[in-house]
Amino acid sequence: MTMPLADPATVPPALVGDPLWWRSAVIYQVYVRSFADSDGDGTGDLRGVRSRLGYLKELGVDALWFNPWYPSPLADGGYDVSDYRDIHPSFGTLEDAELLISEALELGIRTIIDIVPNHVSSEHAWFRAALAAGPGSPERERFWFHPGKGPNGDEMPTGWVSNFQGDTWTRTTNPDGTPGEWYLHLFTPEQPDLNWNHPDVRREHEEILRFWFDRGVAGVRIDSAGLLIKDPALPEVPEVVEPGGHPTEDRDEVHEVYRAWRGIADSYAGTRVLVGEVWVPDAARFAAYLRPDEMHTAFNFDFMARPWDAAELRASIDLMLAAHAPVGAPSTWVLSNHDVTRPVTRYGREDSSFAFVRKRFGTPTDLELGTRRARAAALLTAALPGSLYLYQGDELGLPEAELPREVLEDPMHFRSGGVDPGRDGCRVPLPWRGTREPFGFSPDGPGPDGDAAAPWLPQPAEWAALTVQAQQADPGSMLWLYRQALRIRKREAALGDGSLTWLESEPDALVFQRGDDIVNVTNLGDRPIALPDHESILLSSTPLVGGLLPPDSTAWLHRSA
Repeated sequence: MTMPLADPATVPPALVGDPLWWRSAVIYQVYVRSFADSDGDGTGDLRGVRSRLGYLKELGVDALWFNPWYPSPLADGGYDVSDYRDIHPSFGTLEDAELLISEALELGIRTIIDIVPNHVSSEHAWFRAALAAGPGSPERERFWFHPGKGPNGDEMPTGWVSNFQGDTWTRTTNPDGTPGEWYLHLFTPEQPDLNWNHPDVRREHEEILRFWFDRGVAGVRIDSAGLLIKDPALPEVPEVVEPGGHPTEDRDEVHEVYRAWRGIADSYAGTRVLVGEVWVPDAARFAAYLRPDEMHTAFNFDFMARPWDAAELRASIDLMLAAHAPVGAPSTWVLSNHDVTRPVTRYGREDSSFAFVRKRFGTPTDLELGTRRARAAALLTAALPGSLYLYQGDELGLPEAELPREVLEDPMHFRSGGVDPGRDGCRVPLPWRGTREPFGFSPDGPGPDGDAAAPWLPQPAEWAALTVQAQQADPGSMLWLYRQALRIRKREAALGDGSLTWLESEPDALVFQRGDDIVNVTNLGDRPIALPDHESILLSSTPLVGGLLPPDSTAWLHRSA
């Protein structure tokens, strides 16, 4: 059922639509394994997503971003891809993906898929062939195989540190059982890095883009986008890294890759967007990825990592708007994703910022405080100029699940020596209905008591109060707040892409105007504040008290133009 979508006459009208759709889009992140299970095996799948498209339409999203849905041994949650042209059998089939893309489009919802260009799975056909072919073979040139240092080659070629902590090189074994070459993996040993200096690697990924664009996807999210190019001399990381001088990060040559990808995207009818996961602290180098002939947008992680503090958040907003201004790209705003402690939990902690190294078991959390702040943050981010990303379950106010150690799968947990709980706590399957596990995530089972298979990660019993069913008719629920916010955001032309003007405010408040008539007021202080002059209140994260906005609250105001 593949369609040659490069021909405008065959492109569904919903896919063409507004060529600037991406500048203001609300994009919902779907972690397929944990969204909805259609066949009762305890694992989410694409048919489950298709069954919930009506929910996503009612929520008010413009696009869905899917984490990797490809065949994978799941050594790192699917970011170890073994085949880019198929679907993981636990999630369904390629036909299921095509039906999902087309059915979502019929509802006006586009699809963005995840591409992981830095590495593949150790089960990928290329890497298996490289291991079989041996040292010096053409097959090994697609990766970073290298002899070790020292008299017997027993030492790693470099001392580079993994993004998952630990070593970045693993030694192979020759067919005769003797120690062989080492291969590079910036993440786990099951994720060997590709050599992007090799033409096969570049050609393969360009063909992968075409494969999915031909199937109607509206864009790709590019994982670890700044890591592709490595210095072939394999130098150690210098104490002081000059711009472009890191041996594995943000090297100047990486921009050639994305210029080629942009050319492919632009050859298709309808705007097919490139969205980068770009961890680059320097604002000018970050903006370089967003030049008109490269990516359309890149994730803004700075805002997500800041504590619940007015000065910190304002500084982040100013920083990101200034970084995007020279290239005319819109910023993206996101409170969490599949790697990050959920806002309800994070904002209830004494340290309300986010950093992987500070995730620890048993960190105290005030969930009531965290929920109040997460509601305020939801409206704050939805009022900022640019596009908005929403991670599944945040619209339900789900907290981070504290899971038993024996069920954890995330490699970050194991490579930390068990100190870091990892990322599984934000990946627990969603609760849809009912009062006990699996909360409608899976269909009722065939047994007399209707039991379904246990979800692949256990759901907290307390989630009975947070199901979609429990929240959808409650005007005070988080789900109700998100639905109202997204409805207003779509209705009011001033929200989404455009300008932002700061207004005079209390020191612990963020007050800004969008367009001529919309004002956002966020109170991050410890006492109620007065609202500026306005005609009406469009939405408030908490009820006003005596006409004042309580602490940890956001209100959207309408004022005369």
